[in-house]
Amino acid sequence: MQVHAPVDIYLEAPLRESAEAGAHNFIAKMTQALENARFRVAYRDIDGPVQDRGALSLSHMAPAPTARGLLFRRCYHYPFWQIEARPERWLWDVAQAQFDPAQVQAKAAAQFYRFWQKRLFGDAPRQARHDGPIYVALQGRLLQRRSFQTCSPIEMLAHTLGHGGKPVVAALHPKEDYSAPELAALERLAARHPALQLTTGGMEQHLASCAYMVTMNSAAAFSGYFFGKPALFFGEIDFHHIGVKADLSDLAGSFAAVAEARPDYAAYLYWFWQENCINAGRPEAEERIAARLRRFGWPV
Repeated sequence: MQVHAPVDIYLEAPLRESAEAGAHNFIAKMTQALENARFRVAYRDIDGPVQDRGALSLSHMAPAPTARGLLFRRCYHYPFWQIEARPERWLWDVAQAQFDPAQVQAKAAAQFYRFWQKRLFGDAPRQARHDGPIYVALQGRLLQRRSFQTCSPIEMLAHTLGHGGKPVVAALHPKEDYSAPELAALERLAARHPALQLTTGGMEQHLASCAYMVTMNSAAAFSGYFFGKPALFFGEIDFHHIGVKADLSDLAGSFAAVAEARPDYAAYLYWFWQENCINAGRPEAEERIAARLRRFGWPV
C-alpha cells in the first residue's frame, strides 16, 4: 500500500509533550485519521525551524508555516475543534454558512443545550436574570481600530454609553496588559458617565445578571448564549449568526435590536458545535477530521 508524504504537526512545547505521550484526545484522533490515510506524522516545535516549506502541515492556532498547511484550534470549549486554512475566524466555513433554526432537530438541540449549560456553568444559566446592566467585554488594543472592527474598542464603549440607555459594566480582559493611555481613556469615560462601572474579568457573574452583551468579538459572547444573552458585535467573528451587527449609521436601531433579540440559542449552539465543528468526544470524530482535510484537498 502506498505511503503518502509526511505531515508535520507544529505545537507549543507543552502540547507537543502531551501529543507525543498520546494524552491529547483531539491530536491523537487527528494523527490516527492521517495514519489511516497512510501519512507519516511527526510533531514539531511551533517556534522551531520549518522542515519543508512546501509540505503538508498542521499548526495549533497559528498560521500554517508551510504552503500546503492548515491550522486547528479549539472552538471555545473542549471537546469541540475546527480545522481551517486561515486563522481569521470570520472567514471560516461556519462563518460563511447560513443558519436556519427550522433545519435543526428541536428535541436534540434542547437536550444538547441543557447538557452543555450544566456541564460548563452548573446551575448559573438556569438562574440567570435579564434585567441587569449592559455587559461590555473588552479585549485588547482599546485605542486602535483594526481591520475587522467597525470602530476602536474605546469608541464602542462610548457608543454603548450613548445609546444603551442602561448602566454599563465594562470588563477588562484579565490576561491583557493595558497601557497607561488606554487606562487613562477609560478613566475619562468613567468620569463623564456615572453609569459606567469598570472592572476586570468576572465573566460568569456578569453573564448571569446582564441584559445583553456588547463586544467586538469576545468569546464571552459565545458563553453568553448559554445564559440566553443576546450580543451586539462591533467586530467580525464566526458565531455572529444570531447576534446583532452594529451599524454605525443607525446605532439607536442596533441597540434596540439587541435589547429585543430572542434567538433560538439551543438550535444555534447545536448547529454550530455539533453540525459544524468536530466533537472530539464522539465516535465519528476521526471521520469528521478526515472530511475537513478532504475539504482542503488533502488525499485522505
